[in-house]
Amino acid sequence: MTPLNLLSRQLIGMVHVRALPGTPRDKGYFEKVIETAVHEAVTLEKAGFTAILLENMHDVPYLKTKVGPEITASMAVIAQEVREKISLPMGIQILAGANEEALSVAVASQAQFIRVEGFVFSHIADEGFIDSCAGKLMRLRKELGAEKIKILADIKKKHSSHAVTADISISETAHAAEFFGADGVILTGPATGSAASEEELTEVLSRVNLPVWIGSGITANNISNYIKAQGWIVGSSLKKDNHWDNPLNPESLKRMVSSFLSFSL
Repeated sequence: MTPLNLLSRQLIGMVHVRALPGTPRDKGYFEKVIETAVHEAVTLEKAGFTAILLENMHDVPYLKTKVGPEITASMAVIAQEVREKISLPMGIQILAGANEEALSVAVASQAQFIRVEGFVFSHIADEGFIDSCAGKLMRLRKELGAEKIKILADIKKKHSSHAVTADISISETAHAAEFFGADGVILTGPATGSAASEEELTEVLSRVNLPVWIGSGITANNISNYIKAQGWIVGSSLKKDNHWDNPLNPESLKRMVSSFLSFSL
């Protein structure tokens, strides 16, 4: 198992886990869900990605901050199966904002990081009002002896209204995440597949001493525009027709890794 080095550049491939038991899109074939997740993770590793991130993307509509035990258990089983087949660093995200559950899955599966929504301040997401979680989450990490699991915190995240914090800049939000103990921050565009602001990246980098990852809208053609970032989470542009719901496109994987290697070596 390769450790996650936040000081080195990371190309993180998304594994959009198919619908889990009890969710509206569940087809009743959990073994197939596991098989698909493992296949995608192995494919990303073979293509040259440096880390993967498991996310229950197909569980729409998402619950808010708390999910049922069946989701946490299912993600733990999938993560463990993936862990046994790859050597890459692995991260966990459980939608929406189920950060304590994600941390628990990471502990159980020996994942190295979690992606966290609502770490500092609050926002209105598709699912409703998401309040800040840093205090409880960091205490749980301490209680579980899981300080090695890195917290990568979204700031003013996609699919959300930030009117309630309109007087707080993106850089101030990043600074608050750093102050509250995040190991890195994630900058996104307004929606899945939408590019982040290059100006906001520059602003955030000027304010914090944390790794900054780009969390949406990365393509083989634009990744070099974000060369100042430390990590790039890629999902939609790796799929057939550039849609997150589709299978991986081998040619897209090749182009993405080639673009990454062109400036990361």
